[in-house]
Amino acid sequence: MTLLKSWLESANSAETHFPLNNLPYGVFSVEDGDLRCGVAIGDRILDATGLEVVGILRADPEADVLDAPYWNDFMELGPKAWVAYRAQLQALLAEGAEEATQEALIAYTVPMAQAALHLPFRVSEYTDFYAGRHHATNVGTMFRGAENALPPNWLHIPIGYNGRASSVVVSGTDVRRPWGQVKAPDAAAPRFAPSARFDIELELGAIVGVASEGPISVAEADANIFGYVLLNDWSARDIQAWEYQPLGPFQAKATATTISPWIVTAAALAPFRCDTPKREVELLDHLKDCGPMLYDIDLAVTLAPDGKPATTIARTNYNEMYYSAAQQLAHHTTSGCPMRVGDLLGSGTISGPARENRGSLLELSWGGKEPIALDTGGSRSFIEDGDTLTLQGAARGEGYQVGFGECSGRLLPALKEPFARG
Repeated sequence: MTLLKSWLESANSAETHFPLNNLPYGVFSVEDGDLRCGVAIGDRILDATGLEVVGILRADPEADVLDAPYWNDFMELGPKAWVAYRAQLQALLAEGAEEATQEALIAYTVPMAQAALHLPFRVSEYTDFYAGRHHATNVGTMFRGAENALPPNWLHIPIGYNGRASSVVVSGTDVRRPWGQVKAPDAAAPRFAPSARFDIELELGAIVGVASEGPISVAEADANIFGYVLLNDWSARDIQAWEYQPLGPFQAKATATTISPWIVTAAALAPFRCDTPKREVELLDHLKDCGPMLYDIDLAVTLAPDGKPATTIARTNYNEMYYSAAQQLAHHTTSGCPMRVGDLLGSGTISGPARENRGSLLELSWGGKEPIALDTGGSRSFIEDGDTLTLQGAARGEGYQVGFGECSGRLLPALKEPFARG
C-alpha cells in the first residue's frame, strides 16, 4: 500500500509516524485545558471531541461518545462504527477535500508540540503474556540450562499472568525504583531493599474493543481487537527471582507498565499482516492460526543516561512473536473468563535471534554478566537511576510509515524511607 495524501502537508512526510494511513486515537490537553479525545495527523492533533460537539464528525448520531477523556465509549459502538468513523476521517482529511472542509477542520487542530498527552483509554484489566520464543529461550537458558529452557507447556499455550491495571501509565511518566524482598543465591535469608536489577520489557499491547462472555475463536478474538500500543513492562528481576515460585510474577511487575499515548488501530496495521513462525508442535484446534496473525512492525529501544544522549540498545520486529494477540485473547476466554472493553493484553517481550534483537536488559547483558556499552561511555547491565528508556515502533510502507510515537519513562531513585508518611 502507498501513502494516502492529505491536504495537511505534514501528514505526507515519509518521516512522520502519523500519515493519513494511520490516524491513531489519543487523549490530549493544551495548557490547563480539559482533556479531549484527539486524532494524530502529521504534526497536529485533530480535536475529535470538538468536532463531535459541533456536529462536523460524529461516531454516533444519537449520543456523544467522545465527551469523556477516553476512547472506551467509542470502542463500545463496535467494529462497524469503527470502520465508518475511520472512513469519514480519511475523507475529510484527504487531498482534494473541499476548501470549506479544510478551513472547518484546521480550526479544530492544535500543534502536537503544544499538547500534553494522556492515557488514551480507561484500562479495565491488564494481562501480560510470555509469548516470544527467543525471549523465553534466552531466559530459560539462563536459569535452567539450554536443554530445559522452555517449560513443557510453552509450545502448546500462550503463558500469561494477571497484572495491575492501576499501574498502567502513559509515556512520559516517571517511574520510581521499587523496594521489595530479595534474596541472593548464597544468602541465608531474604532482605527488604530497593531493587538492584530493574529492567524493561519491549512489548506491544493489544486493546480489547468488544466485550465477550465465554470462549471465543481466534477469528472472533482478532475481530474484537480495536488497536495496539507500545508497552514497557517494567520488571524488578531480583524481586522476581525470589517471589515467582510457585505462582509466577507479582510485585516484581507491579511498579508500572508504560504505554504509548496513541492507539494505532488494527485497521491501520492491516496492510502489514504477516504469518506467525512455523509451528514445531501443532496447536490444538481452538488456538490454530486462521490467516496471517502478526504484523511487520520494526521496534527499537534507546537508553539515555541522565542528561546525556541516547544509545540504541536493541532493534527487533513484532513478527518474531510465537503467539499473536488474537491467540492470546482466545486462550484467555477458554475458561469462561469474561473480557471487557478496555482490557489490555501485553504481548510478552519481543526479542529476535541476535544479541542486538533482545528486548530486555536481562537478555542484553545475559543476567548482568555481559554489560552493554553506551555510545556516551560507560555500560549498563540493568537500569540506573536517572536513565530514560524509550520504545519506538513503526510499520513501514512505500514512502510512509504507520508509527506509534514514543513510549518513554525515566527511572527515579527509590524512596529513602518507603513507609514514611507526610
